[in-house]
Amino acid sequence: MSNHGISVENLTKQYKGGVMAVDGVSFQVGEGKIFGFLGPNGAGKSTTIKILTTLALPTGGSVKVGGYDVVTQADQVRRIAGVALQEIGIDPIMKSMELLTLQGQLFGSSRQQAEARAHELLGLVRLTDATNRRVGTYSGGMRRRLDLAMALVHEPEILFLDEPTTGLDPASRRDVWDEVRRLNRQLGMTIFLTTQYLEEADELAENIAIIDKGKIAAQGSPARLKAALGNESINLAFNTHETAQLAVGQLEGMGDRSQLDRDMVRLYLSHAAQAIPSVVSRLQQANLNPISLTLTQPTLDDVFLQVTGQRLQENAAEKIKV
Repeated sequence: MSNHGISVENLTKQYKGGVMAVDGVSFQVGEGKIFGFLGPNGAGKSTTIKILTTLALPTGGSVKVGGYDVVTQADQVRRIAGVALQEIGIDPIMKSMELLTLQGQLFGSSRQQAEARAHELLGLVRLTDATNRRVGTYSGGMRRRLDLAMALVHEPEILFLDEPTTGLDPASRRDVWDEVRRLNRQLGMTIFLTTQYLEEADELAENIAIIDKGKIAAQGSPARLKAALGNESINLAFNTHETAQLAVGQLEGMGDRSQLDRDMVRLYLSHAAQAIPSVVSRLQQANLNPISLTLTQPTLDDVFLQVTGQRLQENAAEKIKV
């Protein structure tokens, strides 16, 4: 019955008081694909992943994980899905071999079977040399890799990763990325990824969906979403937000679209490089002089800013402060 994919149709979740956390969300995740799910704080992202992993009940709609309904067949969903949540709940006193063996036994394996699986997983996530160390001595990247191994004990067909690299240094983040790619390519595993880092989604996901205010604001491949903004952008930085606002008015009609982001103006248009002299000339005539000018291809950061009105990284920083 299991098809290794995820199907979400018109999902809704309403809390007491009439708060609609998820409002008519629909998306599909194909078998063996990596899918990125992005959104600002309070957009409905966490509620959606809780429903997909059977930790919360939907108010309406249809959700199937691996072909199983998350409400009426929750036990089957838990059997075929692995979940690595944002907060790593690993006992720092225990050793990785002990933790993985215990996890395997909880899923019904004999001790011998569980130990064999633990050895296999420690090799997969490159922790074989650290099996005799207590987990409390592991680095952040090592703990993330161990958390991945814990989620893989029962050989799931579908893996849910909730912000797997939050708080890690760049090198450790890359290590986790390598593990995710390897799981997907070597085992054909379907991976549902939420992340605070747009670069991470761009690197890993074949398709993404951006949720905002409980609704899907955009979805598709990263390349298609970036291309929809225009081929290139001229990025103009000014001393103040007010000066940047004046520049937007002066540049009206010069490009396909302009975007104001604090003290930065982005002008999207075809053949942007050739248009730079005309853009600078018009601004100089209005006595508006940018302090810097760059030419870039659109990024997922631009897409996120366009559809939500804010930056995901800023939103993530606020979340960490709290």
